[in-house]
Amino acid sequence: MTQHKSEIRDGMVVEWDVPIPMEDGMVLRGDVYRPIGDGRYPVIATHGPYGKGLAFQEGFAGPWKALATNHPEALAESSNKYQNWETVDPERWVPDGYVVIRVDARGAGRSPGHLDIFSPREIRDYYEVVEWAGTQPWSNGKVGLLGISYYAVSQWQVAALQPPHLAAIIPWEGASDHYREFTHHAGIPSTFVSRWYPAHVSSVQHGIGERGARNPNTGEPVAGPETLTEEELAVNRHDPRIELRAHPFDGEYYRERSADLEKITVPVLSAVNWGHHLHTRGGFEGYVRVSSEQKWLEVHGLDHITEFYTGHGLALQKRFFGHFLKGEDTGWDQQPPVQLNVRHVDGGFEPRAEQEWPLARTNWTRFYVHPQGRSLAEGSPADDGSVAFEALGDGVTFTTKPFTEEVEITGPAAARLFASSTTADADLFLTLRVLDTGGKDVRFVHAVDPAGPVGMGWLRASHRAVDPERSLPYRPWHPHDHAEPLAPGETVQLDIEIWPTSVVIPTGYRLALTVTGRDFEFPGDGPWPVAYGVEMKGQGIFLHEDPDDRPADIYGGTTTLVSGPDRPSYLLLPVIPRTAEATTDV
Repeated sequence: MTQHKSEIRDGMVVEWDVPIPMEDGMVLRGDVYRPIGDGRYPVIATHGPYGKGLAFQEGFAGPWKALATNHPEALAESSNKYQNWETVDPERWVPDGYVVIRVDARGAGRSPGHLDIFSPREIRDYYEVVEWAGTQPWSNGKVGLLGISYYAVSQWQVAALQPPHLAAIIPWEGASDHYREFTHHAGIPSTFVSRWYPAHVSSVQHGIGERGARNPNTGEPVAGPETLTEEELAVNRHDPRIELRAHPFDGEYYRERSADLEKITVPVLSAVNWGHHLHTRGGFEGYVRVSSEQKWLEVHGLDHITEFYTGHGLALQKRFFGHFLKGEDTGWDQQPPVQLNVRHVDGGFEPRAEQEWPLARTNWTRFYVHPQGRSLAEGSPADDGSVAFEALGDGVTFTTKPFTEEVEITGPAAARLFASSTTADADLFLTLRVLDTGGKDVRFVHAVDPAGPVGMGWLRASHRAVDPERSLPYRPWHPHDHAEPLAPGETVQLDIEIWPTSVVIPTGYRLALTVTGRDFEFPGDGPWPVAYGVEMKGQGIFLHEDPDDRPADIYGGTTTLVSGPDRPSYLLLPVIPRTAEATTDV
């Protein structure tokens, strides 16, 4: 039986496995870290399936080693005994007068029950966790949410339920659309879940017990105390890998696992990474669509966790929460609505304050596809042309001429391509690349891959239908609720969303658009970094290689791109001018 224990250690009162009752009688378990002595403090809460007692150092040894090696300052001034993946370090927050709580979601870690990630039941539990935290004797009644990835996705969801004691949220690199970001890319299933779920969710399901890891601070099983059989564990969980196969189209299953962003009204700081195949789009969509009168956007680069734990992120988080949870004068009232870190080809970033997203002064520029010369140019082609490629081959690349002056591209992008296939369907993978003066790729640090392209977009041709009411010129909206097979050889119009990006391209460099029928890979023999058994060649672990979903007889045909006066294929890019003049006609 799980026991609630309390002790004073490392300058904090730490309560292990605190029982948190749910409305249906289930009891979840949370760890509470709070200042010593009487007082009422704001609360920072997380709720999720990763195991609150699993040490960062053990459960995610690779990222921990990279953080310790490359950014040792992020781990200074802490014993690091309580570090937990993608959550705040209590030793960095409790001394500032905050209570930190971590709660295992139903069916995970120390919380019994049925495990069903991102489900309505799980998010309702989170609502009740927020309300429980807001009414405890050590709470000042204001609860803030802060965490990365899973702990950001669920923030968007629970904030839409409007728990009364929720005061502010910081979703840091988190998706907000379960279909378009977490499981599919424009209708093409991602195999990420099949690798992530067994490695990091079912591995700490409640009932793994003695077969799993132990909390180094308590000695107790991370996913216990009971130890269940494999058969019992299987009955106690929904397997999303099975669910995704059963639901190829967007619909109720995905909508009830996605945030109703327009219902969010609390202050929001949405922190986004330029290069994340799972989270980039959701952070921008969240910022734009929430109804909150007080909302901010921060965009950064580098890998998935660095900016969260290092000085830049920590200072931002404390200024935001100090203002909204404690009523302190942190200078947040002077914070610009949008804070960008504009990406440069040398790997550096240029901090810049902005007032809106997308930027009002954007010069929306069409770069037309010219098949004959495989080029991109601002002038449309005078004659019809086409280029064909084997869908499972290296595809086709179109490049601009070397730029005669520095060009900044910052914002969402899109493409309109006219294409046909020799089969009944085709998957299109669009990759934006920057080529240096020698024609070599400039590779950018991505959240999960140390070398990635500057931008990416996708579309399954049979999902080409668009919703005109929800579409924008720079962000087509596909309902993904049915399939329209292609007639072999028939040319169709494909409007393709390219996720937001940023880069300053120097004089003499070129921009390239590569179109393939499979995941893009940088040319060369490597060596390539490996994660989850995957060689990462530019797309990280976010691949689309499920043979059951992409049989070669359908997705291994020949794709032909067409461009001409009547059917101009083009790339729409957000070019940021040197002056403040805006061009809104797209």
